[in-house]
Amino acid sequence: MKLREELTDTQLYTLKTLKTPSAGRALARVLIALFVIFLIVLFVPWQQNIRGKGEVTAFTPGNRPQSVESAIPGRISSWKVREGQFVNVGDTILTLSEIKDKFFDPELLTRLREQVNAKQSSIESKRSKAEALTNQISALKDALEVKYEQAQNKLTQTELKLVSDSVDFLAEKVRFNNFENQYDRNKTLYAAGNIALTKFQDIESKFQESRMKVVSSENLFLQTKAEVVNARVNLAGVQAEYQDKISKAESDLNATLADLFDSEASLAKLRNEYANMEIRNEQYQVIAPQSGFIVRAMRAGIGETIKEGEPVVTIMPSNPDVAVEMYVRAMDVPLISKGREVRIEFDGWPALQFSGWPSVSVGTFGGVVQVIDYVNSVGGQFRILVTPDPDDEPWPEQLRLGSGTKGWVMLDNVPIWYEIWRQLNGFPPSLYEAPLEEKIGTPAKEEEKK
Repeated sequence: MKLREELTDTQLYTLKTLKTPSAGRALARVLIALFVIFLIVLFVPWQQNIRGKGEVTAFTPGNRPQSVESAIPGRISSWKVREGQFVNVGDTILTLSEIKDKFFDPELLTRLREQVNAKQSSIESKRSKAEALTNQISALKDALEVKYEQAQNKLTQTELKLVSDSVDFLAEKVRFNNFENQYDRNKTLYAAGNIALTKFQDIESKFQESRMKVVSSENLFLQTKAEVVNARVNLAGVQAEYQDKISKAESDLNATLADLFDSEASLAKLRNEYANMEIRNEQYQVIAPQSGFIVRAMRAGIGETIKEGEPVVTIMPSNPDVAVEMYVRAMDVPLISKGREVRIEFDGWPALQFSGWPSVSVGTFGGVVQVIDYVNSVGGQFRILVTPDPDDEPWPEQLRLGSGTKGWVMLDNVPIWYEIWRQLNGFPPSLYEAPLEEKIGTPAKEEEKK
């Protein structure tokens, strides 16, 4: 102690230069405080999110910008609208004129109508002819039945007559035999002189008369037999004759029906051509398929020709249901489900976004995931459609379809240290629970409420 008291300040100059400066001590305290704050911040909750970029679109496909195409080729005769003009559904956009020589005739529709009427008249005539032939066939069949029955009756009568004539012939033969025996006996008696010549001559006369009757009955029998054969031939001839007439009439009927069916096919073709021509006449006026604004004209000049199916103008519907079409990486898709909340920043709209703390974000708007594509798009990314969140601030009315957007699909809360570690290692966000299974037509929020 005595030695330290005896030393002067000048003798302790070297020790003084070794003291810690006050500024250094302050810096050390600040660094320690920042380190402590950093350690505390590492355990602050951070809401994980999935980033994506995209553009403003319409949720319903019918409300997206669409091209109006010409259904037929033609030459532009006149424009009825201008770019930026509002048109109602059914309004005429432009008028076309024909360029195909097949349709140059201004009376083509009338001539097609005349062809249709002429073909209809021809068909009616052929139908009448077919009906007449059908009636003729029916009449021939009836006549065949009558004639066949008459021929059968004649055959039956002739057969009965043949039986009668055969009986008469047999009777005459018996009678002739009797007369012959009688003649022979009387001839012997006459030769012996037992009977008179007059009696013998009378018996001889009866014998000759009986012989004549036998010959006559035989001729009649043979004649009737021939008639039976002729009746049978006539019966077959009647059937053959009328069958030939019926077959010819049926052949004419089938030919008429074939011609009729061919004419009906031609009529159907003409009607189809007539209907197509009617529709084509309506296609000379290109009309607006829905109400909206004419955004851009693909063709400009009067007299310029356009091809079939070529776009003419683009129409933007007047009141589209605005949505955001956002693309995310394939590794993040399994963590997204319908109903997830999204924070969106629109191009040209001032915003300050803290992705982990959406509550302190400024200038962003809320959305809800409505659609998740089942297949990837160009570049391997997946598209999701986001609609406005009904519980959040409405989206700006000044939004235009096609404007760029940035979005953050909000997930669960994790400590900041975990999020830093995940980002450094390139791991995907993690969830404590698997996303709800998607049901068609049922958002995830409704599933959670259930």
